[in-house]
Amino acid sequence: MLKFVFRFLLTVFFVWALASPFFDSLTADFSADDPASDKQAAVKQEKPLHDVVLPDFAQFVDVKEKKRAFFNFIRPHIEAENKVILQQRAKLEIARMMLEFDEPLSNKQRIELEKILQSYKLPNTVSALSLTQALQRVDIIPKELALMQAANESAWGTSRFARIGLNFFGQWCYSKGCGMVPKRRDAEAAHEVAAFKSVRAAVQSYFRNINTHAAYAELRTIRAELRRQQQPIAAIKLSAGLMSYSERGAAYIEELNKMIEQNKEYFNE
Repeated sequence: MLKFVFRFLLTVFFVWALASPFFDSLTADFSADDPASDKQAAVKQEKPLHDVVLPDFAQFVDVKEKKRAFFNFIRPHIEAENKVILQQRAKLEIARMMLEFDEPLSNKQRIELEKILQSYKLPNTVSALSLTQALQRVDIIPKELALMQAANESAWGTSRFARIGLNFFGQWCYSKGCGMVPKRRDAEAAHEVAAFKSVRAAVQSYFRNINTHAAYAELRTIRAELRRQQQPIAAIKLSAGLMSYSERGAAYIEELNKMIEQNKEYFNE
C-alpha cells in the first residue's frame, strides 16, 4: 500500500513538473492581453518630454482633494497669464488715447506696441484704429473657463498627453515631431498633440490660440461686447464662442458650463 501511494505521488510530481511551464505561459498570455497591464506598461515605458514634477492626480481617492490639487497646480499659471494680458491692454489703451489726442508716442512705446501686435498675429502698424482692433484680441480668459477646459481636456491631469507632454488643453500641432502622435490617429492624418516644456508654456499657447485663431472670433466678439457694456467677462457667456473647440460642438459647451457651475467652490480657494 505504501509503495502504491509513493508511486502515485511521484507520478503526480512529474506530471506537475512537466505541465507547469505550459500553465505559466498561459498565465503570461492572459496578463499580456489585460488592458490594465498594457496601461501600466505604457506609463512605465513612455518617458515625459519635460522636466516638470507633476502631482500624481490619479492617486487621489477623494474627489474634492483631487480637484483642489489640480486647481492649485494650474491656477497660478492662468492667473499669471491674465495679469500679463491686462498689462498689455493697459499699454494699448494708454497709447490709443494718446494718439486720439494727437500726443506723440515715444520710441520705447512704439517698440513695445509693435511686439504686442506681432505676438497676437496682427499687423504692427501703430495707429488709434489698429490699437482699437487689437484690444479685441488682447484680453483675458476667465480663469473659470480656462480651468474647466484644462480639467475637461486632460481628464483632471491624468491623460497621457498631460502627463507626457504637459498638454492640458488638447492642442494640436502640424509639423512632424512637434509633439505626441495620437495612438488612434487616422492613417491619412498628420497632426500631433503638442508637447510643452513647462506648464506656463502650455497655458500661454492656449491663451494665444483662443485670442488669435479665427475659429474663436465669436468668443472675442462676445467678450468685446461685454467690455462695451461694462459687464463682467463671465465664463459661461464666453463659452458660447467655443463651438469649434471640440467636434462635440454644443454638447461640449453644455458640459463645460455644467462643470463651471459644479466647481464654483474651488475657483478662488
